[in-house]
Amino acid sequence: MADGTGGTGALGCGGEPEASDSLKTFGEVVKGFRKRAGLTQEEFAPKVRYSVPTVASIEQGRRFPPADFVERAEEVLDAFGILRAAARRLSRQPGLASWFRQWARLEAEAITLWTYECRVIPGLLQTEAYARAVTESVPPVKDEEQVDRQVASRLERQELFRRRPPIAFSFIVEQALIERGTGGVEVTRELIDHLLERAAQFNVELQIMPLRQPDHAGFDGPMQILETPDNKWLGYSEGQRGGMLISDPKEVSIMLQRYARMRSQALTPEDSRSLLKRLRGAL
Repeated sequence: MADGTGGTGALGCGGEPEASDSLKTFGEVVKGFRKRAGLTQEEFAPKVRYSVPTVASIEQGRRFPPADFVERAEEVLDAFGILRAAARRLSRQPGLASWFRQWARLEAEAITLWTYECRVIPGLLQTEAYARAVTESVPPVKDEEQVDRQVASRLERQELFRRRPPIAFSFIVEQALIERGTGGVEVTRELIDHLLERAAQFNVELQIMPLRQPDHAGFDGPMQILETPDNKWLGYSEGQRGGMLISDPKEVSIMLQRYARMRSQALTPEDSRSLLKRLRGAL
């Protein structure tokens, strides 16, 4: 599910994602200011325009607080700038499997990031509802806290789209992943709208690999490739319970060749947007 990093050139297996101490601390700070203001969670939630379960998850350190939550909580609780300062120091690694964290750190500094996915919509492109549907579908059975943590971490990675200087993104996604209908019609409709919105960003290129494409360079499975600030290329490949960070120049070169071939095999960005609109209209 592309949330999981192994060591350099080696397969790394990891268990469940770990909780973040910084998230728990932030949650306690929010809780303290809320109680100081004499508000229950039920009273506080509508003031920050979030649901009571979401507020509870943030206070328990299970969910990464969205930026607008932090700003509204600051104003509602008159927190003297403390919540803003605490939010800037939150770890961006909560809910990420241990074997994915090395890649996640590299992503944060990348100047170019390319992703091909044939299993699920890439985590960077998922909506909350789609991420939740995927997380709940894959065994073993997870409790609500585990699901919240994994979904929150996946959504937090999407802050990469707002980074300055911007990252040059390229995504190649199989058409079948959209037509699968994960989560149901409403989830799929929201997902397509989200994909179209992302595809409209100046630094994002989204291509759909059509259902019928006999000549396909991606038969060996999903891949991610990035370019570092010093213009070094690295690759990442993920399996069922582990991931592999690839640094050998020859191996990375093969990945670059395959990705370049798939770019020529997939629909153009313009045709991909047209296909997405047709798929949405057919729902």
